[in-house]
Amino acid sequence: MGKKIDNYTFLTQAPVHRVIITMAIPTIIGMLVSGLYNLADTFFVGKIDTQATAAVGIVFSLMFFIQAMGFFFGHGSGNYISRELGARQRENAVKMASTGFFSSFLLGLLILVLGELFLTPLSLMLGSTPTILPYTEDYMQVLLLGAPFLTSSLTLSNQMRLQGNAKSSMYGVIVGAFLNFLLDPLFIFTFDMGVRGAACATVIGQIVSFIILLFVSRKGENIAIHFRDFLPSIEMYKEIFYGGSPSLMRQGLACVATMSLNLAAGAYGDSAIAAMSIVGRIAMLSFAVVIGLGLGFQPVCGFCYGAGLYDRLKKAYNFTVVVGTIFLIVLAVVGWMISGSLIAVFRNDPEVIAIGVVALRWQLGVFPVSALVLVSNMLAQTCRKPWRANILAAARQGLFFIPLIFILPSCYGLLGVEMCQAVSDLLSFLLTIPIVVYTFREFTREAAARQMEV
Repeated sequence: MGKKIDNYTFLTQAPVHRVIITMAIPTIIGMLVSGLYNLADTFFVGKIDTQATAAVGIVFSLMFFIQAMGFFFGHGSGNYISRELGARQRENAVKMASTGFFSSFLLGLLILVLGELFLTPLSLMLGSTPTILPYTEDYMQVLLLGAPFLTSSLTLSNQMRLQGNAKSSMYGVIVGAFLNFLLDPLFIFTFDMGVRGAACATVIGQIVSFIILLFVSRKGENIAIHFRDFLPSIEMYKEIFYGGSPSLMRQGLACVATMSLNLAAGAYGDSAIAAMSIVGRIAMLSFAVVIGLGLGFQPVCGFCYGAGLYDRLKKAYNFTVVVGTIFLIVLAVVGWMISGSLIAVFRNDPEVIAIGVVALRWQLGVFPVSALVLVSNMLAQTCRKPWRANILAAARQGLFFIPLIFILPSCYGLLGVEMCQAVSDLLSFLLTIPIVVYTFREFTREAAARQMEV
């Protein structure tokens, strides 16, 4: 129990920059490895042909949806756990941990069953063309088997991270990703399994991650998962919704946005779908560091908000935004210079490269504004400001992107597809500024109210 008090003291009293960096390093490593996890299939499948590369991009929108379920329960239960531990209410946190985990696993099972039953219509709905359809079905049929393990692993990982135990959450992710990377070429080329082999490697990695995370959750100061603590109730799910709906909104809309992007790009051929898929994966890996930094900020944010330490919360927020912005400026400059080579790594096809370079450079041009958007979303989500968090979560790949992906191509053709995410990111930044200003003014009022109670 003393170790847990030390953890509380560290999060609420140690120098802010040291706490965030300590929390962020494991999460950044985890996010980078997770990003490489997602890139592995694209990289190896890209050695087969353009249709296979496009099929992985098509199914990626389904992966967004499955991940959305895991993040919904993980962030929803984890943010509640973080606040309760900050307020020294451990018993409530213990019940929430098991309720979130088992709910996530059961929903993953439901996705598996429904996905297999409606495989072909689902493939077409996600944007598959007739030439890509056989690859899409082969890849998706196997990938769905990992759904319950992926949802519950993401839930467990985020719970441990939001308890302030970021290192614990990192282990399963790293081993699973490394295993996937090793098995991909073995199954795809040595066993001649093609895209089905890539899916098998991914599912095996997910199952291994699940087992490791479940084992690690019972060690040290982590809250262990027990079925006896699975106590679903309206109040529990209400808290999960408040804390997790922004993640569901963000990831769920990413699924819809990717589907819309595939449909819009499909009008310009399989090469356009492949190129936009590759650019999306590169951008996701690029954001991994800033997202990891933000995830390192979240436990500090949750503990400080629960303990009423508003000045410390603001310092932590400012530090995270500044560091994230500086990193993205550097990354944008370097990425611009090597954009052609980056695309060619995944698919050395002149048409794919030509389309991908334009799209990637548009995104790189607005990279620096994204740190403020991402960290502000995490702030609102962790501090139980659900409507603001949902608006910010919806902005980048929903509120702006989805209408733009239909409007811009009708005005600018293929260029409209390539520039869509960049325009959406800029509009999201402009929306975020007044929301953040209002939120910190609200914190000032909350702090004054707490002082009067004392």
